[in-house]
Amino acid sequence: MFAPRTTPWPLVALFTAGYLAPYLLPTTVGRLERGLGLSATQAGAVGSALLLSSATAGFLLASRVQRTGARNLARLGLVLAVLGYGTAALTTTVPVVVACAVVGGFGSGTATTVAATRIAAEPDPHRASTLGLLSVSALAGVVYLTVPHLPGHGLTLAAVALTALAVWPLTSRLPAGTSGSRHANPGPVGGTGPARLPHRRSGLVLAGAMVFWSLAQNALWGMSGRIGVTQAHLSEPTVGVVFAVALGAGLLGVMAAGALGSRLGRALPIGGGTVLIAGCIALSASATGLGSFAAGEIAWNTVYPVVLSYLIGLAASLDPRGRWAVLVGSASSLGTAAGPLTGSVLSAQAGFPVMGAVLGAGLLLVALPMTAVALHTGGRPLLPGAVRRRGGHPAAVVAAATGTPTGAVPEVGAPEQPVVEIPVDGTPSPARGAYDTAAATRAPGIG
Repeated sequence: MFAPRTTPWPLVALFTAGYLAPYLLPTTVGRLERGLGLSATQAGAVGSALLLSSATAGFLLASRVQRTGARNLARLGLVLAVLGYGTAALTTTVPVVVACAVVGGFGSGTATTVAATRIAAEPDPHRASTLGLLSVSALAGVVYLTVPHLPGHGLTLAAVALTALAVWPLTSRLPAGTSGSRHANPGPVGGTGPARLPHRRSGLVLAGAMVFWSLAQNALWGMSGRIGVTQAHLSEPTVGVVFAVALGAGLLGVMAAGALGSRLGRALPIGGGTVLIAGCIALSASATGLGSFAAGEIAWNTVYPVVLSYLIGLAASLDPRGRWAVLVGSASSLGTAAGPLTGSVLSAQAGFPVMGAVLGAGLLLVALPMTAVALHTGGRPLLPGAVRRRGGHPAAVVAAATGTPTGAVPEVGAPEQPVVEIPVDGTPSPARGAYDTAAATRAPGIG
């Protein structure tokens, strides 16, 4: 019998609190520009500083969640987010706003680090990350529809602070330390230090690819408003409606990713989805009317969260302790921070269509190493004790569905079992030998 899946709602809530600030970055930057009298470059620099601070938290804390304890670290991150974003929303002094945004960004990064680490330890990290993306997309959509009707420079910052405050009570359900985690991986037996980071080459390739992957997404996102108004000749309210519909499509994309699960593996959604995103970016950047602009933006926002959910799941599968999930997420934050500046430079130097072509071509290139990592690692089983082909269903699930007795499918790495030959001609039985059952049952593509 397999234990029923339970929804890790505290992790989903913590994921939402950590990811909300990057999701609201475009409107945050716009509000700072108009509300504080900053130039577009200055407001963008504040947003970049926020994201760089968030990425720094991930790099610094990736290996410390187990030692410090998820509950304590999550509470620290939420406190920093409440104080940082809350103070920035209440003051109009530019240096104070910048400093508090950096503090809040570090808090968001800390919350994201804890959530990513714990999600990686879940039996089904893809499901947990999909629920987190669904939650943050829905909340961001509500903010995007509400904020334009209200005055003030810090409404989006206040929304992030209030979300962090609301998530605080749920941290009591997080483990205080390694001993409180039923999925904890204490490392090698007899070892005194932390376990060696596994899949180093694959993790580094994925992290490097994620920098440009996120950069391309946010380069377009930062320029989409200008493309709609100046090149597609749409009014600002019309562009706002397109964005609202696109966010709704993003919710559908997240739900589709959750329903799809592991049926197609990870390589096809990541590789094929990135190719589709490249086409959407090129279409949006070259749009000259409502039809092409809306088609590109809506299609892009539908596919993007699907691919992102599989990338998060792939990073989580590289290390059950969640260190690669955090490091890859932090690398993604670096790309996110550089995206708006890259889009501005490319569009100013060569125009929007060329910007889209460059970004699309770059995405086609990074699709290859990301797909290769997905094919090479294959991901760990979605259920404990399941033997899993790359891109296929857990063999344990198939066995259970067909009535095979539990235990007929051994775990990967199971201990050697003795095999005794039974003589049929009355001759003495030979010496008992050892037989590697895990190796004997390994089918092509497992591992």
